[in-house]
Formats: sequence, structure tokens, C-alpha cells
Amino acid sequence: MKNLNFKIIISFLGLTSILNGLFMLVAVPFSIYHNEYEKWGILEAGITTIAIGFILWFFNRNAKKNIGKKEGYLIVTLGWLMLTLTGTLPYVYTNTIPVYADAFFETLSGYSTTGSSILTDIEAMPKGILFWRSATHWIGGMGIIVLTVAILPLLGIGGMQLFMAEAPGPSADKMHPRITETAKRLWLIYFSLTFTEFFLLKFAGMTWFDAINHAMATMSTGGFSTKNASIAHYNGSPIIQYIIIAFMFIAGANFVLTYFALKGKIKKVFRSEEFRYYFFGTIGVTLLITYLIVNHQDSNLVTSLDHPKIWGANESAFRHAAFSVVSVLTTTGFVSADFTMWSAMVTVIIFSLFFIGGSAGSTSGGIKIVRHIVMIKSSFYEFKKLLHPNAIIPVRYDGGSVPKTIIYNILSFFVLYMLIFIMSTVLLTFFGLDFMSALGATASSLGNIGPAIGSVSPVDNFAHLTIPAKWFCSFLMLIGRLELFTVLILLTPFFWKKI
Repeated sequence: MKNLNFKIIISFLGLTSILNGLFMLVAVPFSIYHNEYEKWGILEAGITTIAIGFILWFFNRNAKKNIGKKEGYLIVTLGWLMLTLTGTLPYVYTNTIPVYADAFFETLSGYSTTGSSILTDIEAMPKGILFWRSATHWIGGMGIIVLTVAILPLLGIGGMQLFMAEAPGPSADKMHPRITETAKRLWLIYFSLTFTEFFLLKFAGMTWFDAINHAMATMSTGGFSTKNASIAHYNGSPIIQYIIIAFMFIAGANFVLTYFALKGKIKKVFRSEEFRYYFFGTIGVTLLITYLIVNHQDSNLVTSLDHPKIWGANESAFRHAAFSVVSVLTTTGFVSADFTMWSAMVTVIIFSLFFIGGSAGSTSGGIKIVRHIVMIKSSFYEFKKLLHPNAIIPVRYDGGSVPKTIIYNILSFFVLYMLIFIMSTVLLTFFGLDFMSALGATASSLGNIGPAIGSVSPVDNFAHLTIPAKWFCSFLMLIGRLELFTVLILLTPFFWKKI
């Protein structure tokens, strides 16, 4: 195998940094509008980021335009680190997050759409910084890598390897045979849905600033809110919460199916096996938790959060159940109520959703529903093989036969995911967390979820973690966002061997 094309890697990191800096400059008008001194720090951070990117790109602009698989993995992983390192600058230059480990954690939590935070008083933060914080979600949600893939043809660079590394899930559905056209249409859908939610939230009673921040956080399945109480701040406005539930659900679905739905091809959407599990599973778990809240505990525990009590106890129980289920399942991490204060059974059910995840091809994190479907079918396949060892019985998904290589990949992913979860939980206990908190912090970081259980529950945050714990959780957020293999393959010796 030929040597790695480091020049094209560095050139791409430069482009990533330039785009990131331009996004930072978008936050400056928000700071100017609110007459904040921090506008100078944000402006300086944006200019610095663009300058770094320009230098990296300029001195490597004549690199050979060939990108192989190895370059693709390096570009995606290093690109995400470049985003994070430069993304910390607005926090550092404005001194709003003075400890660098905290700034790195908050930034990577944004780009990875995890939504875990170290901020203890969000509402006291400057508006320009809060916008940038939400913007990191929006950038990371679809992946700035995919955005750059859309413009790479202008530079004579092919982008298939990058798209596959950015979205390494088992699904290979495309809306258009050209990968750049796919990227463009994904971003068009993403932008349109964000704008639509912004308009609806503003109409429902949010301020324009809160509406745009929550719209970006919802469509990215991120979870950063501009309020200390998250969406519980709007418990007196059921309409706002239902709007967010609907858009969280849309964001957790495969964006290719969303494209078909927007084209009026609803039957094609429901022909998707994964979507049917996602749709009916969400309804089923929501109704189960609603039943448990209403019949097996004091429903006033939920309803008392709503002022005024507009539609009654049962509606309130259903709304908070639906909000919690959709928020956790899509790995958004918004909070309307503290589900750890409900019955133990409800807490266990919701925590189990940490290991499900949204749909492949969505902005959600986690294991993904399609992997669970294939694993369950593969298990039944083994039962059948015990009875009929000579029979050829394929594992079928969406009417087609699943290749064994895909099945092995999914099983390997799951085993590795659970192994990392177990080892990381143990390691976090060495960093000072109790067992329940270590369990919650690991599941949250690896699944890019946000609030969890223990001392990182929906009414707490990650500020109390030790510095080593924050760095380690940041690592978990990164590998979880890029679905393990993309990052971990770089740590293997054979990746760097010349063949």
C-alpha cells in the first residue's frame, strides 16, 4: 500500500477549520445585539480559527487529490478533533469557561450532540456564547464532514470515502447516486426542518433567541438548552413540548426516509422495517410508562410540575412520558421532568433505552435500532440452524438477505460497545464516581445522550466530575459519535503498517 497522503489530510483539516471559524462569526451579531463585551472574544476566536485553517489549507492546496480508506478515517477523526480544539476558543477567549478541560468537554459534548454540560448557571451565560454552544450541536448533528463533502468536487476531490467513514452504520441507503448530491439534499432537509421548528416554537410562545437555539439543539438531537431547567422551564406550555417531541422524533428517524416523506412517499417510509420498530416501539413504551405513572404512583409528581395544569393529570403524565421516551431514545437529552424520581420500574425502562438509540442515517447516537433488529433475527437464525443444520436460512431485513459480513460487523460492534461500557464504568469509579453515577455517565457519554442517572441525573450535570473523568468522558463521546470503529481503528498497529 502506498504512503498516507498527509498533505490532503492537512488540507482538509484546514477547510474544516475555515468553515468552523465562519460559523463562529455568525454568533457575533447575537452578542452585538445584546450589547455584550464577549463579542470581541468570539470575533477573535473566529478570526483565529479561520487563520489557522487558511494556513493549513494554503500550504497543502496542491496535494494529490486521492483519498483512500485510511485517509478517510484519519480525516474524519482528526477533523472532529480540529472542530473541538478550535471550538473551545470562544469559551477560552471570553473566559466564560476558564478551565480548559471544562471548555473541551462542553465543546465536544456539543459537536458530538451529547448534551452533557458542566455549566451550573446557563441563563447567566452571554447570549453570543449560548448561541455558539447551540451551534456546535447543529454543526455536529449532520456532520461538518458531510457539508465539506458537498463542496469537495469544486476542489477536484472525491468524497465517497469520507461519507462512509462519517456514517459507518449498516445502512447504505442513498437518495441520489452521487454522494455530493446526497450530502447537499441532507443539509437542505436539515436546514428546512430547523427553520420550520424555529418558526413553530416562536409562534408557540418562545422568544426568537430561545426558539432558534432549541430548534438547532432538537434537529441535531443534541439537548443543550438556554434554560437551567431545560424544557421543564416550559412545563406551563404543553404546545411547546409537543412541538419539540415531534421534531425530536423526526430527527431520530433516517433522513432518507424523511426525504421520501417530504416527497409524499409515505408508504415507502412504513415499508422500512426499522421505522416500524421505531414508530410503534416509541408509542408502546410511552403508553406503558404513562400507565405506570397514572396507576402505580402519585401522578401529581408529574402534574405538579405544570403551572397551570392545563389538560389534567393523565395528559400531563402522557406528555412527560412521551417527552422522556423520545428524548432518550433519540439521544437528544432534553428534560421536561426528572424521570429518576418516578418509580424504579420506570427508571429502569428509560435507562434501558440508553442502549437502543435512534435510526441509522439519523443524527441520533447509540447502538441504533437496525443493529438490534439484525442481532435479534440472527439469534433466531441460530435457533433454526440447531434444528435444521443443513438448511440455508438467510437473515432477512427489509425483504432482502443480510450478508454475513454485515451480521459479523454488527455483532462485533455490539460486543465492543458493551465491553467498552463495562470497562469504562469500572474506570470512572476509580475517578471518584459512585457505581450508579459511573454507570450513568458511561452510558450517557458513549451513547451521546446527556442526562443519565446517579449524580448526573436530569436535575444534575457533569460539573462535579474530576478532571480525568471529564477527559475520559470526552473520549467516550468522540468514539460514540463516530460509532467506535472510525476512531478505534486508528489505535491498532495494523492501520499504520505498509502493505
